[in-house]
Amino acid sequence: PGENETKVNLEELKTSVLYSGPVDPAEWVGLRKSYPLLVYLRNNLLMLAILAFEVTIYRHQEYYRCRNNLTTPVTKTIFHDITRAHLDDGLVNCVKYFINYFFYKFGLETCFLLSVNVIGQRMDFYAMIHAFWLIAVLYRRRRKAIAEIWPKYCCFLSCIIMFQYFLCIGIPPAPCKDYPWRSGNANFNSNIIKWLYFPDFIVRPNPVFLVYDFMLLLCASLQRQTFEDENKAAVRIMAGDNVEICMNLDAASFSQHNPVPDFIHCR
Repeated sequence: PGENETKVNLEELKTSVLYSGPVDPAEWVGLRKSYPLLVYLRNNLLMLAILAFEVTIYRHQEYYRCRNNLTTPVTKTIFHDITRAHLDDGLVNCVKYFINYFFYKFGLETCFLLSVNVIGQRMDFYAMIHAFWLIAVLYRRRRKAIAEIWPKYCCFLSCIIMFQYFLCIGIPPAPCKDYPWRSGNANFNSNIIKWLYFPDFIVRPNPVFLVYDFMLLLCASLQRQTFEDENKAAVRIMAGDNVEICMNLDAASFSQHNPVPDFIHCR
């Protein structure tokens, strides 16, 4: 570019995809020459193997239940004979219970921690949006109120991941057209572009950030399923309810309404 076409210095310009070397248009759509071919396809083959293994297990379970006239368990747990009543029967049963229902009991707190992790790892414009959403969810305070807004939160996470994915892809570099924020009239530098997570041929968006967002979306989706399971009587019998028992109670009379045995003052 000419002197008036961009404000990028020469050192940064050398790192741009447009000027650092020849551009292969096929790489923009995910095609790249590789040797050996097995190394290039190993992640795809690994994904197919995992999916085949999952389908085999589910088919085997379905066939085994049909052959032995067994019903499908209410909850997808490892220890089917462990319920909320076994939680206080010993350390072993306690560990089994939390293996079965840890996310059922502490999934919401896990999502909050992952949201804070996304904010701390990103530290950009989208981290600020995540922070606003976290404040909006925490402002609801009550679990039932959070469950009402949670589907909108999951929809936000899904949309923002797709949008950022397209930002990471960007426009194809083959036409050799740079982005508007790299023109001579734009008051943008590399730090601002990085903070705004704009697509750029010099400071590329970090795709690792999408991994943090995906983990948050995964746990938020599981928590949405948990909110739905809380309304099922069969699940509440097995795992217990998640109702706030101290919402409108006096602190002095709290022990009278707590269904958990008092192991400290029982003597």
